[in-house]
Amino acid sequence: MVPRQHHQLNVYILYSTNVSMILQAGGAIPSTPMELILSSPLSAKFVLGILALLSLLSWAVMLAKWLEFRRVATGAKGFIAEFQRCAKLEQAAALAKRSPPSPHARVVARAVDFLAELRPLSLDGAEVQRTRLNAAQVEALHLVMEAEFTVERDRLGHYVPSLAIIGSASPLLGLFGTVLGVIDAFTGIAAQGAGNLTAVAPGIAQALIATAAALAVAVPAVFGYNLFASRLNRMDGELDRFGAELIALLAREGRI
Repeated sequence: MVPRQHHQLNVYILYSTNVSMILQAGGAIPSTPMELILSSPLSAKFVLGILALLSLLSWAVMLAKWLEFRRVATGAKGFIAEFQRCAKLEQAAALAKRSPPSPHARVVARAVDFLAELRPLSLDGAEVQRTRLNAAQVEALHLVMEAEFTVERDRLGHYVPSLAIIGSASPLLGLFGTVLGVIDAFTGIAAQGAGNLTAVAPGIAQALIATAAALAVAVPAVFGYNLFASRLNRMDGELDRFGAELIALLAREGRI
């Protein structure tokens, strides 16, 4: 009976000790995300700071690009409506000069400049009557407009790839912060000599905050990148159709 009573006494002491540790630690356990961040180690806070900067950068890029795409779409709608009423290239050129800067206006201006360079000269240097464009000149005009399309797409797509970089790098940074947090948590547990759930859980929760923050940064960035990439592809199609309308204007005018 004595060994049995001694065993029961040891179990009771161990149970009482664990309950006491839980009650003592209950007030120190972080209960909100902000408390987890404030109580996290310095390495995790450093990673969280980088993620916060990346989040601000991605939202600033998305807001700026949304405003730019909206302005371009509104201007293009009005410019195309007026361009379709033009009967001659000179009218389209005048429209491009008086219109606010836009991709379509710059395409017209570039085509007009190219056509102005194609005016043939006689042997004595005097300018002669402009002739119809031959097949090689029409092909050259196509190439010039395609080059301008690429320039306009690059201008509109400026800073958009940064969203893809943020969306792909943020989860890796979050994983890095989580690994650092787990290492710090287990190092602290080993130093304190406590291996119960109450000692392990807060450190693991603090480590996982970095992963959650990384996902909060990456998801909007990836969504914004896909949205703007889709709008860039749509703008490519609109510029191609506008180039075809410009060629059709030259054909109606008898220049082709």
